[in-house]
Amino acid sequence: MSAEDSLSFGKRLSVETVEEGLELAPRFNGQGLIPVITTDAQTGEVLMLGYMNEEALKRSIITGEAHYWSRSRETLWRKGETSGFVQKIAEMRIDDDQDALWIRVHVQGGASCHAGYRSCFYRAVREDGDQTVRLVFREKEKVFDPKSVYGDMPNPTKL
Repeated sequence: MSAEDSLSFGKRLSVETVEEGLELAPRFNGQGLIPVITTDAQTGEVLMLGYMNEEALKRSIITGEAHYWSRSRETLWRKGETSGFVQKIAEMRIDDDQDALWIRVHVQGGASCHAGYRSCFYRAVREDGDQTVRLVFREKEKVFDPKSVYGDMPNPTKL
């Protein structure tokens, strides 16, 4: 029996126990996922929005390293498994109705985005005054070269 098998979540018996109780009773969506906002533990910068399924959440709790469910690849993955940019969890919080997570992490190597930037939120949305919406880069330089890190691995971005 694995460590994940021995970890169990509480039952969602009442609004009071979900909102005010001490048991973790996450509510996964219809696809079995819960959204996760990931921020830098020191700066508070938003690094990414990901998803966890039950196994990813359990592994994250047990190992202290962020695991996610990749919707594009349909597989469980440990952040940094390929790149080396492991996310060590400093704190994990769950929202009031236990259907969203916030994790504060220390990133080994300083990057969280597969495109090479520190944060997945490296561009800002701006309206140019002519009804045209543009993106403006807020991070000017990449932390790493994705080709040299990932090689020929398929890009997880789907069109």
